[in-house]
Amino acid sequence: MNATELRAQFPILDQEVNGHPLVYLDSAATSHKPVQVIEAVSDYYRRYNSNVHRGVHTLGNYATEGYEGAREKVRRFINAKSTKEIIFTRGTTTALNTVASSYARTVCREGDEIVITPMEHHSNLIPWQQVAKATGATLKYIPLQEDGTISIEDARKTITPNTKIVSMVYVSNVLGTINPIKEITSIAHENGAVMVVDGAQSTPHLKVDMQDIDCDFYAFSGHKMCAPTGIGVLYGKQHLLEQMEPIEFGGEMIDFVDLQESTWKELPWKFEGGTPLIAGAVGLGAAIDFLAEIGLENILKHEQELATYALEKLNTIEGFTSFGPAKRSGVITFNLDTVHPHDVATVLDSQGIAIRAGHHCAQPLMKWLNVTATARASFYLYNTEEDADKLVAGLIKAKEYFGHVYG
Repeated sequence: MNATELRAQFPILDQEVNGHPLVYLDSAATSHKPVQVIEAVSDYYRRYNSNVHRGVHTLGNYATEGYEGAREKVRRFINAKSTKEIIFTRGTTTALNTVASSYARTVCREGDEIVITPMEHHSNLIPWQQVAKATGATLKYIPLQEDGTISIEDARKTITPNTKIVSMVYVSNVLGTINPIKEITSIAHENGAVMVVDGAQSTPHLKVDMQDIDCDFYAFSGHKMCAPTGIGVLYGKQHLLEQMEPIEFGGEMIDFVDLQESTWKELPWKFEGGTPLIAGAVGLGAAIDFLAEIGLENILKHEQELATYALEKLNTIEGFTSFGPAKRSGVITFNLDTVHPHDVATVLDSQGIAIRAGHHCAQPLMKWLNVTATARASFYLYNTEEDADKLVAGLIKAKEYFGHVYG
């Protein structure tokens, strides 16, 4: 199935914005949802809307089957050993904060080290700042190479026997850098550290295998991979999750409650307090089916080919500067002469082209790039060469417009 055929399965793309056919190039922020996912969520609400686990009636059983069935789909999708290692969360941010609050704060002490990189999304930076402040641990950074990659040699120098946590983005949301996560995980383990991976930008595009990577925690969001917003996953090795305490308390996660003491359910439910994200989980399961049928390898190949195609044309525009390595995901982050990225995005939006502009929740990386903000176009499985051509034409028009205004 080619991109044009895939595009037809996304109803939102069949519309005009400001009098132009929509060209959506902001999938790194959130992806659109195919008919299969929309129908799966609608079917839940139409036919078997009910709470899970607690009841014995028919609708409750259907809802529980859908919810736990989605957990098994996630387990297979990332090749976890057990569904006990799959915790449903609100998204990557919640998952990473759970690890920082429930695990890191209990194991880190003064003199310990937490190692991350300057390319991290704020969601994988601020939680570690807070852990360091609370425990006295030192926050260290693996330096970046000139092209926005990290070297194994620098990783070996930065990660030491004092390192307790290494946390790193698999794929940068700004640079498109694909980090050598498996190798970094091995270095972390050699030094006795636990490896945490931010998989928000990798899981929608790369085939990930927890047994192969061998990381200890892995977090991702559904909304970036064709699933609904508000659903995400924390994968954790079972022995680590078992030693962690829940950070939300209430219904669903308890086993026994007395007036003075309470005990928790077993994994994974002890981390899923309250009514869980049932419709979101059902939608995530449908999205996994959809992506698995297409093949993650095919998705990544398509995105990278589009990014290469677009960059070849974009680099001919005078004043165009892109950021990131030659080998990247389907993300192109750039600036255009002295035109502010927000102005670039506004002109493109007037032509029906949606991109992202700003600091992309990565202000330390913006400082490293020596810019205050950038524009970003991100391709996904439903984008075409025609979309890339319209981006190029739109930027040429933006350059001409601001050249006239400022000229």
